Amino acid sequence: MRDKGEFLFTSESVSEGHPDKVADRVSDTVLDAFLAADPYSRVACETMVTTNRVVLAGETRGPGTVSAEYLAHLARMAIRDIGYEQEGFHWQRAEVAVHLHAQSADIALGVDSLGNKDEGAGDQGIMFGYACAETPTLMPAPIYYAHELLRTIREMRRAGDRAVVGLLPDAKSQVTLRYVDGMPVSATSVVISTQHEERLEQAQIKRMLMPIIAGVLPDGWMPPDKDIYINPTGKFVIGGPDGDCGLTGRKIIVDTYGGAAPHGGGAFSGKDPSKVDRSAAYVCRYLAKNVVAAGLADRCTIQISYAIGVSHPLSVYVELHGNPYEVNEGKLETTLRELVNLTPRGIREHLHLNRPIYVPTSAYGHFGREPDTQTGTFTWEKTDLVDALKTAFGR
Repeated sequence: MRDKGEFLFTSESVSEGHPDKVADRVSDTVLDAFLAADPYSRVACETMVTTNRVVLAGETRGPGTVSAEYLAHLARMAIRDIGYEQEGFHWQRAEVAVHLHAQSADIALGVDSLGNKDEGAGDQGIMFGYACAETPTLMPAPIYYAHELLRTIREMRRAGDRAVVGLLPDAKSQVTLRYVDGMPVSATSVVISTQHEERLEQAQIKRMLMPIIAGVLPDGWMPPDKDIYINPTGKFVIGGPDGDCGLTGRKIIVDTYGGAAPHGGGAFSGKDPSKVDRSAAYVCRYLAKNVVAAGLADRCTIQISYAIGVSHPLSVYVELHGNPYEVNEGKLETTLRELVNLTPRGIREHLHLNRPIYVPTSAYGHFGREPDTQTGTFTWEKTDLVDALKTAFGR
């Protein structure tokens, strides 16, 4: 994203009832079930959902008490919690097939710690983290507001708020913001497509959603009425997995920074923290957020790379986007490696990732969320490195 001039930038979000997010939710439900039974379980679960059918596949290593029957039951409970009791996708009537098998012995050989060998990364890859000063959560504003729109509708729907009666779980949003010299100043368009009961007309749905849009966007940011698009196809009754097949890991830009920053390519949901696709992406966000929170940059991108079976990162790269505060980026890279052990084991232990904390990440983004000390979720959103970073750079 540019630092100067005037431009428009757009991000999208999808609700927990979007087919791909249903798949993510089921995959993370499987992961949490294994981690609850054994915090060192290994899981790589992929889910496909379509008309009254759910298919789980992938590799696991964990207690035999986590049976296929139990996982099928948990999948149904996840679908019920999302709110699917529709003819084409119903938590009771959907067929659930579980095709999980044992983790490859070859992969285990590279990842497990043996003798003097520390745990290796679960795969090769590059991971990115990003933070910026555009919002209180240090997230890019377009994805922040796109998430907030759908999250607000979801909370109202779950609470039984009469203002949204007739809206159903599947929904998408898109927010376009105008930037001036690197900072957002207004919204130029908003798109919301939400599944609804047959009885609702488009004009009714727009009347429902307009106050929500006005309440989520900052004062003075509301775009003209003609640039607010509510269910632009005119009708959205058939939705969820009945309307479109869903797969785990297909919404990686929604899961991260809305396209405002690079993405390494690896999806998150259904993967235990030995998979650096997930754990290293979390620590990259953690480090970038602390750099911005410490006042060392207005925007920070961090990249870390790994090789399968190798414990130490192959590279750590920090970009401060113009570096207006004249921070030595090489020193910052070294300092971050000193503050946090960036081996897979070090990341897991520092962020306390070997716990059943992943279901809440499966919708509305993995980043920019509030850490919860009681449940242990979103530890990578803490800013507990700020004091050490300020001291290291004399701030």
